[in-house]
Amino acid sequence: MANGTVAAVDLGATSGRVMLGHVGPDELRLEAVNRFPNTPVQTPGGLHWDVLGLYQSVLEGLGQAGRLQPGLASIGIDSWAVDYGLLRGDRLLGVPFHYRDPRNTAAVPAVHERVPFAELYAENGLQFLPFNTLYQFEAERAAGLLDVADRALLVPDLIAFWLTGAQRAESTNASTTGLLTLGGEPRWNDSLIELLGLPRGLFPELVQPGELIGTLLPRLAASTGLRASTPIIAVGSHDTASAVVAVPMTDPDAAYISCGTWGLVGVELERPVLTEASRAANFTNEGGVDGRVRFLHNVMGTWLLSESVRTWQQADPSVSLLPLVAAAEAVTGPVAVFDANDPRFMEPGDIPSRIAAWCTEHGQPVPASQAEFVRSIIESLAEAFARAVRAASDLSGKTVRTIHIVGGGSQNALLCQLTADHAGVPVQAGPVEATALGNVLVQARAAGLVSGDLESLRALVAANFEPLHYTPRSQRDARRG
Repeated sequence: MANGTVAAVDLGATSGRVMLGHVGPDELRLEAVNRFPNTPVQTPGGLHWDVLGLYQSVLEGLGQAGRLQPGLASIGIDSWAVDYGLLRGDRLLGVPFHYRDPRNTAAVPAVHERVPFAELYAENGLQFLPFNTLYQFEAERAAGLLDVADRALLVPDLIAFWLTGAQRAESTNASTTGLLTLGGEPRWNDSLIELLGLPRGLFPELVQPGELIGTLLPRLAASTGLRASTPIIAVGSHDTASAVVAVPMTDPDAAYISCGTWGLVGVELERPVLTEASRAANFTNEGGVDGRVRFLHNVMGTWLLSESVRTWQQADPSVSLLPLVAAAEAVTGPVAVFDANDPRFMEPGDIPSRIAAWCTEHGQPVPASQAEFVRSIIESLAEAFARAVRAASDLSGKTVRTIHIVGGGSQNALLCQLTADHAGVPVQAGPVEATALGNVLVQARAAGLVSGDLESLRALVAANFEPLHYTPRSQRDARRG
């Protein structure tokens, strides 16, 4: 096996990046070639993604990649889940909605009238989130848009279509629609699709991570400087699926937290957990690479911090997160620990005022400064993470002796330490760019640059990215005593 280079297109809910991955049997490193914001657009018709702007940024990144490595082995694309574009033929019908748009509220009861949630969970194993794709499709159906669309492509599949001309659906991300069968080879759940009154033609052929989607269109090859035959390879196109590939879990008794805009907290399993207790705890069973199951729970994540900072910047543009986190570390008094998953925190807006309202309603002290708000948010996230890890362990029967935090949240030392404290379990933090690394590793294995199972790929991550270690302070204090 020789060393080689692939390109990872990694689109997050707040920013995107195109990165080169240099891979060999003993080498794994990333090189960022283009980073760009992902800023939603509010219109009178709702909250939307600027998917055309993202596509343009992807092309610019691939052009920079082409100047550096014209002979790329392949390209892979991942993004956040559940959102999609509707097409008629090759034409996009309108701008894709943002999952935080409130249009889905009315769609939820309409879906549950046809298929009660308990029956849905038995069919798809997904936690209830009001923005799950099948609820969004109900909103489209009610608006009459499914009468004119003949295809729905999730965001990474849409970008891949524009790059290759091939309409495919990658299975790990397709699992977040709630419309795949459980167990065995992933398939569209035709009976559920029919029950929900959805056109079967919306749903394209499924591909698995590591399979070929198509090759770069000649006109795009000419504009980017890449080979026209450059393969676009399906990766774990749900960004969490890619991130979990790169969690350096050398100990099987481990949980993961993929922490960015959302905190995805869970364990990796061989088969789904569909018990009533799992449904009541709102845990989800999503598709992973190599047929693994991502058994996890969504926690609101660093969205609470970023949206709070956005609110404060309206009055004072100099406000920034890093100084606030440093100030939060210096807060010594008790702060409110609120329910980070309260639905009031879902939509964009004044998060600090909503936190204050929650505290007032529940008899907790309202934070008196921005530093106290930040400390309260981080304490609340850490407690929510710890609670979700304990639930994942109890519901799955999997012992958890280590928690891995990957993604942007792994850079927040206070969050990592407080998670260890609240969970009473050591935390290993990093790598930061786990999603891009997982994207790269699946491509590299498909290209023959590396080989082996997920454990082999994770060993390569562990050998090249040293995590930071956080010991629960109660354990450290006990050793000192």
